[in-house]
Amino acid sequence: MAAAVRVLFDEAAIDGRVAALAAQIAADHDEPPVIVGIRNGAVPFMMDLLRALPARWHPDLVFDFLDATSYAGSRSTGDIRLAGDLVVGVEGREVLVVDGIVDTGRTMEAVLNHLRGKKPSQVRVCTLLDKPSRRAVPVPVAYRGFEVEDLFVVGYGMDLDQRYRGLRHIGVVEDGA
Repeated sequence: MAAAVRVLFDEAAIDGRVAALAAQIAADHDEPPVIVGIRNGAVPFMMDLLRALPARWHPDLVFDFLDATSYAGSRSTGDIRLAGDLVVGVEGREVLVVDGIVDTGRTMEAVLNHLRGKKPSQVRVCTLLDKPSRRAVPVPVAYRGFEVEDLFVVGYGMDLDQRYRGLRHIGVVEDGA
């Protein structure tokens, strides 16, 4: 039986924030940047963000994914694991890294260092959730959906031992897993 999940951000709030982020990204770019999602947590957010970007961009949208994590269950191991690599070339292009959450910043720092080695013209970060109270390394977040307290969140792509990813809201598991 599933544990109770206290809702922090419901589907309507997420949809509204994703639309606002897409509008902000479009206002800041003449052409669509290459979108790089961090699997698995960013997938629902990134797909909704792509759909919310201007229709004129849709034929030219290029996106790819990187696998990056430091989590095992509900704890960060501190060991950043990058698996696989981009299929699309980013040299000389603007890149927008999309993630579900930026917490300590260590995983995002590793991703940014990896991408900078590919010589893009610019790399910016877009995250649905930002947890600055946990930041251990500085991360330049250009686009932020919501700031959250130091809580372990699930839903909308984020998981606890691979559970809760499919929830359309973001919440906190109340009574254990």
